[in-house]
Order: sequence, then C-alpha cells, then structure tokens
Amino acid sequence: MTAERRLTLIKLIHTLVWAVLAACVLPLPVAALWHRFDVAVILTVIIVAECTVIALNHGKCPLTDVAARYTKDRRDNFDIYLPNWLARHNKAIFGALFVLNEVIVLWFWMNTSPQ
Repeated sequence: MTAERRLTLIKLIHTLVWAVLAACVLPLPVAALWHRFDVAVILTVIIVAECTVIALNHGKCPLTDVAARYTKDRRDNFDIYLPNWLARHNKAIFGALFVLNEVIVLWFWMNTSPQ
C-alpha cells in the first residue's frame, strides 16, 4: 500500500473516530432532558476515556503521530477530514461543549425527584 493510500485510510479512521466522539458530546443535554442518566454516564465515560488517551499522548490523538509518518504536511487538518479551522479549534470547541453539557446533565440530575 502506498504512503498516500495509508494516509487516506488513517484520515478516514481518524474522521470516523472524531464523528463518534462528537456524537457522544452533543446528545448529553437530550439524555438529561429525557432523564436518561444511564446514557449520560456511558457517553461521559467514552469522552473521559478519549481525553485520557489524548492527555497520555501529550495533548494529541495517537492517530496524528501515525499520519505524520506518511506526509510532511503539518496543517491542522493534515490527519483528518475536517475543515482546517475546526481541526485547529476542535479541542476548545468540543471541550467547552462537553463541560457545558455536563453542567446541564448535573443540573437535571440534581433537580430530578427520586421515583
């Protein structure tokens, strides 16, 4: 397999992983609204696991290191199929959304009457 094809495959996998993780952050308020705190916990654990992997890899996804082997390009989106601006600000955007959504989940949980 050529380096170009390997890079394409890595970018596809990285984009798929990103989409799954984004899909875990975004529905947290809906889970809270529906009082599905079990779902909120599962989504939270997935995101915290991702954050742990990134933290252990010095603040970047391990797939970034793999993609770097196959190109000299170092734009913010060299390793993922996202617009450059989103790749550049991804952690800040989704980190803020995650914290906000967790506050919403916590508020609903604390204001839910025991049944």
